[in-house]
This record gives sequence, structure tokens and C-alpha cells, in this order.
Amino acid sequence: MTPGPTYVDEEVRAALAKPITNPDIDSDFYEYYQNTCSKLQKLMNTENQVLILSGEGILGLEAACASLIETGDKVLCIDNGIFGNGFGDFAKIYGAEVSYFKADYRKAINLQELEEFLENNHDFKVATLVHCETPSGITNPVDKLCLLLKKHGIITVVDSVSAIGGERLETDKWGMDIVLGGSQKCLSAPPGLTFLSISQAAWEVILNRKAPIASFYCNLANWKDWYEKQWFPYTQPISDIYGLRVAVERWLEENNPIDRHAKLANAVRESLVSGGLELYPLDGFSNTVTTINIPKGVSYQDIYDQMLKDHNIMITGAFGFLKDKVIRIGHMGENCHEEKLYLTLKALDLTLRSLGVELKGELDKLFISAIKG
Repeated sequence: MTPGPTYVDEEVRAALAKPITNPDIDSDFYEYYQNTCSKLQKLMNTENQVLILSGEGILGLEAACASLIETGDKVLCIDNGIFGNGFGDFAKIYGAEVSYFKADYRKAINLQELEEFLENNHDFKVATLVHCETPSGITNPVDKLCLLLKKHGIITVVDSVSAIGGERLETDKWGMDIVLGGSQKCLSAPPGLTFLSISQAAWEVILNRKAPIASFYCNLANWKDWYEKQWFPYTQPISDIYGLRVAVERWLEENNPIDRHAKLANAVRESLVSGGLELYPLDGFSNTVTTINIPKGVSYQDIYDQMLKDHNIMITGAFGFLKDKVIRIGHMGENCHEEKLYLTLKALDLTLRSLGVELKGELDKLFISAIKG
């Protein structure tokens, strides 16, 4: 029950076992890949080109930076968390002059504060921002932020890896240039794939650089006419794409999975707070992950070990400045179902009580009450 990788449904697992072909010479696979990208376009609400890359979600972050940024380019890193801050490191690798818009790490980015900052500081080629700050469990208002940045002619790169599929996403309507997703989060496919959408404005920057892109694997320009040329830059991970395709189809067939994520996320938070625990975020609560301050007198390792040993349930902590300070419950994709969250909260309740934590109610029962409203 971690915030990714998530449980993989048997239908997706079965797809991984399908016979493979040679993707470099099989014209049917080119159609299959293209059709899978079309399904991802529906999920992301975009007409922009979508690509699937062979590598975990970090590949998408680095590929966007490698392909857009040239030495000396000014990049704005919107920073209200560990991942938001870390985006700046990727930009620096490719020679960017990075400026940080720093915000409260326990709150979502404030639109008005960013607007005031940009009034006198908007000479940026690219801005990086995070949709869901997974370590802290905060969702940022990327709908408003991207439109604001677009007003200043800034190309936006959005890490939506832990949000796509669990949070509302309107890529084109919100003026988003590059949006990054990963297979192992809300779509509940195995880890190993990045998918991303690329706007025409982003393509113009990528294809009209002064200097060549300092990478091959991270070079998005290599993909520009892949379908017309019937050529992939490298051999495709066929089995992983088979699994991703089924996972995307399952999402598209469901009646409003975003509402499912929102409803159950609210119920999880309500049960924890009613039980006397403290959430790490102060606002901007995520539909896909809940981050809880560890009660005094117990450690993350104690909670993790007992949850796994006694209940066979895996939750996680965090890293960086949040290491040993919080625990996180993932409620995304196949993990975002009432019965799994009920069992998780029951196990957490029993674990905390056995470690001497006093709770104001039984977390599992509070969860059911929250769902019923």
C-alpha cells in the first residue's frame, strides 16, 4: 500500500506473458504502439503527441530537461517539496541557470504569490513543476499555474507521475507543454515505463536548438517522426507495453476513476484525523497519497516492521528532510479500493496501539463512517 509501485491486476500480469515479436521490423507493433499512445492521449485529455519511453518515470524528467535546455538557459524551478526542488538538479546537468520559486513545503503552491513573483521575474525559457509532491502528499494547482506561466511565454514541464489517473488532468485546456507520467503509479502497471505528452511549442524548442542534445537515450528529437519512418530509436520493451496497454484500457473503461480516488482519499484523511493523528500537509491534499506525521514515542521502522510482519501490509516512510518523520499510505490505482484501505487502516490501528499510541477511535471503523458520510 505504498505510493507506487502499486498492486498489478491479474489481467495486466497476463498481458505481460503474451508472445513477443521483433518490434523493429513488425509493422503490426508500430500500429500497436501508436494505438497505445492514442489511448494515453484520451487519459491525458490532449491532442499533443504522446510517447512511451523505456525507463522508469525519472527518464521522462531527464529527457525533458536534456531536450529543452541549452547551456545558459534560464529555468524556473517551482519548489514546494523534495521532487520540486530536485527538478532543478536535472536542469543544472544540462547547463541551465536555475532560479527557485520557494514555497511552504506543507502547502500547495499559491497562485497569487507566484503571479507576484513573475511580475518582475519572468525571463525564463522553461519552468519545472510537480503536480503531486509524492513525499509530502500535496497536489499543486497545475491548472492555474501552467496557464499563468504560459502568459509569460514560458515552456512548462510538469511531473505528473504520481497524479495521472488519480487527479484531474486537462493537458491542452491547461496549456501544459510537457507532461510526464509513469507506469507504476495510478495506472498500476509494472515499473519500467515513462509516458509523456509534448506540445507543438515544446517541439519547436526541441527541434530548433543551437547546440545538439547532449544525450541519445534522453533525446526526444529522435522520436519526432518515428511513425512515418517506421523506426524506433531503440528496441521497445514489448511485454511492458502490453501490460501498460491493458492497464490504460482498464482505466478508460471505469466510470470516473478520479471520483473514486477523491472519495477514498478524503475518507482516509478523515479517519486518520478523527483518530487523533496529524497529517503532514496543511492543504492541497493529494488524491493518491496521504502523508502522516509519526506519533511521538514510535519510529518509522517499528511501524513498518510490525505492519509487514503481523499483517503482510507494506506502507512506507519518506526520504530527505522527511526521513523517519512521516509514514505514507498510497491510495492510487489498484490500491485505491475500499476493502484494501479498510484492511490497511485496521492494521495501522492495531500496530499503533501495540506500540503504545493512544488513538481516539478505531481507524478502520472511522474510515467506513467517513465513506458513508
